[in-house]
Amino acid sequence: MAEGFRRRRKICLMCAGKVELDYKNPEVLRKFVNEKGKILSRRATGTCAHHQREVSKTIKRARAIALMPYTR
Repeated sequence: MAEGFRRRRKICLMCAGKVELDYKNPEVLRKFVNEKGKILSRRATGTCAHHQREVSKTIKRARAIALMPYTR
């Protein structure tokens, strides 16, 4: 990295109020899943610890009722 270069910290979308989590809305949940169907990490998405736990629970609920695939 170049000297003096700082990377901007990602902001949690749920804390900012831009995204509302709901297991019945798979379009929103796809932002937190990679192309193979794996849940992305906090570092990749920028979510806080509290909301990352909610994201994983919500994705697992959507998978259980077949709104989202387990794998692609």
